[in-house]
Amino acid sequence: MMGGMRLVSLLPSATEIVYALGLGDDLVGVTFECEVPPAYRAGVAVVVGGRDTRGMSPGAIDAYVREQLAAGADLYTLHAGALAELDPELILTQDLCRVCALPSGTVADAVAHLGCRADVLSLDPYTLDDVLDSIRAVGTAARVPDRAEALVDGLRARLAAIRAAVAGRPRRRVAVVEWVDPPFGAGHWIPDLVDVAGGEPVATHPGARSAPTTWADLRAARPEVVLVAPCGFHLDGAADQAASVAGHFPDAEVWALDADGLIVRAGPRLVDGAETIAAILHPDAVPAARPDAARRIA
Repeated sequence: MMGGMRLVSLLPSATEIVYALGLGDDLVGVTFECEVPPAYRAGVAVVVGGRDTRGMSPGAIDAYVREQLAAGADLYTLHAGALAELDPELILTQDLCRVCALPSGTVADAVAHLGCRADVLSLDPYTLDDVLDSIRAVGTAARVPDRAEALVDGLRARLAAIRAAVAGRPRRRVAVVEWVDPPFGAGHWIPDLVDVAGGEPVATHPGARSAPTTWADLRAARPEVVLVAPCGFHLDGAADQAASVAGHFPDAEVWALDADGLIVRAGPRLVDGAETIAAILHPDAVPAARPDAARRIA
């Protein structure tokens, strides 16, 4: 069976999966943070809003998030009327992170209240393998399982090619900073990306949530390479923050990464992220990173 469903994606990574599966014409609703190609924008409604944090410092954003969560308030607003008008058949959401998107329970309650007939699929990957499984799950739910298998096979082939290219080479110690004020050591699938790329992840939380730490603890992990990939930022924003990080690691290389494009969103572009990290760690073994993917700061 081939697609043809009315889809709504309530998190940016799911939106990327939908487009990677060739289902852009079926996507009718997204969040304000989703990246929609120009060719599809006219046919897609924004059904989830949130605070515009552009211009806020990382510390101010962190304080705002903590205040909202402590008060039991949602960081995102579901435009229920707009959702009902779209009459979706499948809604993609998550329970992985309240900072990243609406939780699935909120969505399911809204669907029931509105009387929508939509199925709600929650995507909650913690590892790189989980991310690939979530692509299969979307493909199955959207009636294109063969496309999903082909996409995952291609991604796995690229990951295998990276591993082969860096096999047997010295593994430098790599810390990934997922937020800078306060500093967060990266978790979830990010240590997997470092491992695939031929590095030794340090001060990370494999298969678990990222967690706040201190610069002293990060230094104590003795990283040789520090990758600054703050959630919610592309390369220029990451580079601005990495400049403040460099002073904490005088003996390490410090790089900024396009976090939203390569690292923190649980979609197909994570493989681009693994390729980018491999290019940083083993520049003589793999093709150079794209200029818009990574930038050395120190």
